[in-house]
Amino acid sequence: MKALLALIMLSCLSLSSHAKQPTVIIVIDDIGHSYELGQQAIQLPGPVNYAVLPHSPNGPKLAELAHQLGKEVLLHAPMSTIDGTSAGPGELAPNLNEQQFTSRLQQNLEAIPHVTGLNNHMGSLLTQMPKPMAWLMAELKRQQLYFLDSRTSPLTVAEQTAKRYHIPHLKRDIFLDNQRNPAAISRQFEKLLRLANKQGYAVAIGHPYPETIAVLQQALPALSLRGYKQQLASRFLLPTSQPCQPQQALEQLLFKPCSSNSHSSPALATIK
Repeated sequence: MKALLALIMLSCLSLSSHAKQPTVIIVIDDIGHSYELGQQAIQLPGPVNYAVLPHSPNGPKLAELAHQLGKEVLLHAPMSTIDGTSAGPGELAPNLNEQQFTSRLQQNLEAIPHVTGLNNHMGSLLTQMPKPMAWLMAELKRQQLYFLDSRTSPLTVAEQTAKRYHIPHLKRDIFLDNQRNPAAISRQFEKLLRLANKQGYAVAIGHPYPETIAVLQQALPALSLRGYKQQLASRFLLPTSQPCQPQQALEQLLFKPCSSNSHSSPALATIK
């Protein structure tokens, strides 16, 4: 028994030390159109997250492939834009009432297998609107999914709404490939690492562009040698109050209160 307790304590110390590593979370958006580019993106090394467009021609197949390779799948939920640009099939729009909105969101979620979270595709208009964001978070809470705010608008209320609904959430810190050339993407990647050093973690969003894939194929394998931890979003959102619990389902870990004496709040890793 003493030996077992010693092992548990050592494991806790190891996890605590590991948590001090700056963490990098990479999300590849817009998966589902090109199968070839999507497949190349999904074969990037390490724990990478993939945001898959609902009702896209290759979305379900690529989500299955990502899941088989131990990657993470998010729904890349289309949302309305300020300039009226179409966000694509399944767009969540401000002219929908609550029932219509929730029904469309459920259809989008059902279209892609193995979804553990959701981020917005476009959405510069909708993410500014408190009521649709409340409907969104209510459904995410019901389905026990986390939320990533892509921050396509500086006026987004999505993150604060997720917090109010006690939804585990992250926000995008860096877009890797607004400029589609390797030098610019590499500069953004280095900016990501500097931000991870400062914050303890940082979230980058990229796209399945050949240039982005090429840069990440070179940069990701070197992360551990440079002192960084690459992580799946859901693993990063595991509650720190339960570091020594056995591995459990995401919904059990993220949405149930913990019994730790040092934390009186629910075990929700709210990342700002």
